[in-house]
Amino acid sequence: MKIVVAPDSFKESLTSIEVAQSIENGFLKVFPNAEIIKIPMADGGEGTVQSLIHATGGSTHSASVSGPLGEPVNAIYGILGNGKTAVIEMASASGLHLVPFNKRNPMFTSTRGTGELILSALAHDIQHIIIGIGGSATNDGGMGMAKALGVRFTDHEGNDIGEGGGALAKLAKIDVSDLDERLSNVKIEVACDVDNPLTGPKGASAIYGPQKGATPKMADLLDHYLAHYAFVIERDLGKHINNIPGAGAAGGLGAGLLAFLPSILNKGVDIVMEAVDLAKHVMDADIVITGEGKIDSQTVFGKTPIGVARIAKQLNVPVIAIAGSIADDYSKVYEYGLDAVFSIIPGVVKLEHAFSHTSLYIENTVRNIARILKMNRA
Repeated sequence: MKIVVAPDSFKESLTSIEVAQSIENGFLKVFPNAEIIKIPMADGGEGTVQSLIHATGGSTHSASVSGPLGEPVNAIYGILGNGKTAVIEMASASGLHLVPFNKRNPMFTSTRGTGELILSALAHDIQHIIIGIGGSATNDGGMGMAKALGVRFTDHEGNDIGEGGGALAKLAKIDVSDLDERLSNVKIEVACDVDNPLTGPKGASAIYGPQKGATPKMADLLDHYLAHYAFVIERDLGKHINNIPGAGAAGGLGAGLLAFLPSILNKGVDIVMEAVDLAKHVMDADIVITGEGKIDSQTVFGKTPIGVARIAKQLNVPVIAIAGSIADDYSKVYEYGLDAVFSIIPGVVKLEHAFSHTSLYIENTVRNIARILKMNRA
């Protein structure tokens, strides 16, 4: 019996690697001779670097870069097993978790550290970069990232403007003549799971600005500054990025990557599935097990279980999902390829207890799933 185990992480409790190990433990108690292929997954957010390194036999690297407020932070990225692909989580350098709550202000936070991570990766002579852009503390349209890579942003007097979304108010000219030449030979895939445009009522500032510390008035100003930024990009570079779905991701970093680098925006789970060659592993499997912390109607919008189910269904392999919690509206996922969904929680428990016992709960649930499968094979 061949079982492919391809879960996402269970946020705040287990990484995707730990979830996969717990699933394996549960199955082996019923099918001790089963062939179990563990492929920890991610959808471009937290855990993407770890998942891809594990799946491809890659390596972890670190670099001291500028944090969102300019302070040095130690950020990590990965080089995949092929030696030619780097994977970066922008949150490692420019994430909201790096800014204390009382200092969160997207007028000043910068993506410069993300650009510095890209520079560090380029030193490895890579040909392909996968970059996840969730969890940002920023609203600078990727200006800081572009600065680190050689782009100049100047005011009407020809002086370099400052960092952060507020500095865009002074932007008069963009000069890309010193952009790092190595980027022209690199394919950049951006893992983006939102479709927000750069500006407007559904744009970066209006939707995500408040969680980064923006007041309503500040969000309006930041939206205005990003609109001006888009105008200057169109005038100086001939790039129309304002209304592209995903341009507003990570405070407009999606727009900056499209404007300055040879980038394409894709769903994170699709990028990860291709990088780990999931279809090859699933092809002759008897069953696939996936999962994430919560399954609800929103799971169908680019989340890991649905991406895994899509591959499994194409190959006529049944797929089961497990979750820490299941919402009342979860049944929508059955329309997208999942054959069964199980909650791992055995009863009413406190949240802290559930987090500390997640591994045991997964193992017990999967053991019960395996026993059902064994009955059907008898």
